Amino acid sequence: MSKLRVNAFTLSLDGYGAGPDQTLTNPLGVGGEALHKWMIGTRTFRKMTGKDGGTTDTDEAFTVRSFENVGAWILGRNMFGPIRGNWPDESWNGWWGDNPPYHVPVFVLTHHKRAPIVMEGGTTFYFVTDGIHAALKEAKSAADSKDVRVGGGVATIRQYLQEKLIDEMHLAISPMLLGSGENLFAGIDMLKLGYRCTEQVATPLATHVVIKRT
Repeated sequence: MSKLRVNAFTLSLDGYGAGPDQTLTNPLGVGGEALHKWMIGTRTFRKMTGKDGGTTDTDEAFTVRSFENVGAWILGRNMFGPIRGNWPDESWNGWWGDNPPYHVPVFVLTHHKRAPIVMEGGTTFYFVTDGIHAALKEAKSAADSKDVRVGGGVATIRQYLQEKLIDEMHLAISPMLLGSGENLFAGIDMLKLGYRCTEQVATPLATHVVIKRT
């Protein structure tokens, strides 16, 4: 049965999934890039960015798991780019260049209509203006019985959590403090929503936890 998953989503020790002040040159906000040291050195990530080598340890294993059996993605508008409001033109095609790392259909939540964008490598961005439920319905249909992965950002994951729609989350807790930004769990009672931690593994660069809805 198809699941709605969050994978390889990194949080600071104080619960922030991105730093403040996201810009074109600083897409993860102030301090946000440092959260992801655990993944940057893995073999999978280096291959995605056109580099050789990389670690084959626990961090790599969780990175590999994050891409398994994924048939579609859902992204918030901010995960697609820094542009806010109406699309001024159609020149912006995402942070990742001509060949994004998804290689499956990607459904972007937005309030502003835009035609689909066909990219290299099998990625097509679709822009959904009818909310999270409509995006999930379209994504599950496109995934063809595979899982749907919510890539973020924090606000998008929070919306799906509050509706108890996420089946499983893998979070990587980075050993650093951000102090401010977007907090994933603020005001959300995960126990009341039926979530439990089912797995935890520590590495030098992150503590990996898996949370499932029971």
